Formats: sequence, C-alpha cells, structure tokens
Amino acid sequence: MPWSPRAVLLRDLVLGILGTLAFLIDLGADLWAASQYVLSGRYLWAALVLALLGLASVALQLFSWIWLRSDVSSPLAPKPPGRHLALLHLLQLGYLYRCVQGLQQGLLVWRQEVPSEFDVAYADFLSLDISMLRLFETFLETTPQLTLVLAIILQSGSAEYYQWVSICTSFVGISWALLDYHRALRTCLPAKPLLGVGASVIYFLWNLLLLWPRVLVVALFSALFPRYVALHFLGLWLVFLFWVWLQGTDFMPGPHSEWLYRATVATILYFSWFNVAEGHTRGRATIHLVFLLNDSLLLVVAWATQSAWLPSGRLLQSLLPAAGICFLLGLALRLAYYCWLHPSRRWEPDQVDGTWGLRSLEERQLPQNRRMAHLAKNFFPKLRNEAVLPWKGEVNGVL
Repeated sequence: MPWSPRAVLLRDLVLGILGTLAFLIDLGADLWAASQYVLSGRYLWAALVLALLGLASVALQLFSWIWLRSDVSSPLAPKPPGRHLALLHLLQLGYLYRCVQGLQQGLLVWRQEVPSEFDVAYADFLSLDISMLRLFETFLETTPQLTLVLAIILQSGSAEYYQWVSICTSFVGISWALLDYHRALRTCLPAKPLLGVGASVIYFLWNLLLLWPRVLVVALFSALFPRYVALHFLGLWLVFLFWVWLQGTDFMPGPHSEWLYRATVATILYFSWFNVAEGHTRGRATIHLVFLLNDSLLLVVAWATQSAWLPSGRLLQSLLPAAGICFLLGLALRLAYYCWLHPSRRWEPDQVDGTWGLRSLEERQLPQNRRMAHLAKNFFPKLRNEAVLPWKGEVNGVL
C-alpha cells in the first residue's frame, strides 16, 4: 500500500537522522583507529588515516561552500551571513551544518498539518545536496579507508578489534550513501517511476557486489607494493580525469570549480561507475567495466607471482574466489536492474514527496536543485525530458 504523506515525511526525517548518525559513527571509528595506531607506534598508518580524513573533509567543505555561494536565496529561505558560513567551513563543519539544516527543515515540514509546497520543495532541495556530498565523502574517504584497513590486515596477517569496527562502519557508510543517492536521484523526476523496495535493494546490491572485489584487489596490491600503489592510483586517476573532461561536464557553477568535480568523479571511477554525461551511457559503462576488470586482473596476477610476501596467503586463497563470485553476481544483478527495473517510460506525477516540475510560474518559484536534476537526467536517460531542470537562464537555488 502507498505511504500516507505524513508517513513519507516521517520516513524522510528518520532517514536523515540515521544518515547523520552513520557519518558521525564512521568518523569516530576512523579517529579511534588512528589513535590506536599512534599508541601502538604505527605512526605511518595513523598518518595515512588522518590524511585521507583531512583531504576528503577539505574537498567536502569546498563543494559545500561553492554551492552555498552560487545558490540564490530568498526571504523564505535565508542563508546565514557569509562570514559565519566561511567560519563553519573553515572549521570543517560545513557538511554537519547542512545535515542539521536539513533535519530542521524536515522537522518543520513534518510538524505542519498541511505542509506548504515551498517548505517541502526546500526540504528536498537541502536533502539532495546532502546526498551528493555524502556520496562524495564515501568515495573520497570511506572507500579509501576501507582499502587501507584491508591492506594493513593483509600485510600484518591479523586484525585488531578496532579494525573490524572500522570495516563494519565503512560498509554501513558505503551502503547508506549508495541507497540515499539512488533515492535522491528519484526525487528529481516530476513523473517518478514506482520503484519499490526490491528495485532499491537490487540497485544497492549490484553496486556493492561490484565495488567489494575492486576494493579487495586494490588493498591486495597496496599490501604487496605499498610504494607503488600511489603511482597506480595516480596513473588511472589521470586517465579517468581526461575521460571526464572529454565528456564536457557542466555540474559546478564555474569553470574553475568544475575541475574539482571532475577530479572527484575521477576518484569515484577508480572504484566504481559514475555517469556524468548524456548519451551512449551503455557504451561508456561497458568501457569502464572492461577497463577496471582488466586492471583488477593484472593486480591479481601481481599477487599470484608475489604471494610469498604476505603472511595472509591462506586467507587470500578463499577471499579471491569469493570476490570473483561477488563480481559475477553483481554483474548479473546490474543487467537485471537495467533490463527490468530501470525507469523506461512515462509515469504519472507524484504529488506526495519530491520536487515539482517547472510547469507554471508558481511552480517556478519553488526551490530547484539543478545539480542533482542534471545527474538524474543522465541516470534516467529515457526520462531526460522530464527531469526537474531550471529553465534556460535560471540558476540553481531558490528563485
């Protein structure tokens, strides 16, 4: 049975709270692991954990700050003074500020008997940016942290209790970001396909099952050749950065900030698929899959020729076949999703939750998140004409 409007609002509010808690728990687990490395005298490992945290946090603050500066404000949705926002982002609190702001707006909408269209649309506007930032944080920090922890375990041949906590929180963070991003893309369509729980689970599973083998083989290469993994990442990252540039992305408000987005997407492509442009999506996804598969096979061959270097050889003999099975299962689920569950036809508008299409002057005065609508247009190519995109000449934000 379809959810009632108030149940949908309460569900969104609870999901926002859980997402914020998952981010804080994952952050706490990483800081705990870094402190344990310092106490045990493993300063290099602690430095790597903190470096990944710091770089990802700076990137997130830059995205948040640039978006806030470019978004248009209105009396109904005022922004704090620029100095306060600058101080928050300088203190690396910009993302948490957005989470608190989104929760406040969600609570405001839920407490209204009949929520206004503007309040609901503004809550969607805020949650879309939070979902995008959470996805960036997942591939800039959580996934590399998971790779680092697995590499340390493979190299040492044993796992400490805090490392298991870090692995569990990383998987929860990655899972949550993937599901939340998929849900966020859906709210950008005024004619939303009726994707149920099953479709979301399949989407989540094929992403996770294809991501896990990639993380394992990169961790394996890092454990074997810790001095060369940076060169491996840099080489592939430059290739992906050039590929993204060739696709002519137009996600950020300015040409200089666009390179920050392209660099982030190149990092995501090192681990997983991410669509950034219209047209020929199937061909680009196939090229990316074959490229990553060949690279992963080369990394496995490197392990096969140097397996005596690692004390965890027996563990790998069971992990690598399991990773191969996960890859095949993930590929099968991916094909099933795009064959039967991906939106492919016109749908009736949904007036319960999400953002409204630009069909009238009144609707044009609602907050519109151009950034996520643009990605939704790429993700749902057959529905590109129905994505909620601002009219030509309009900017992202509250009009």
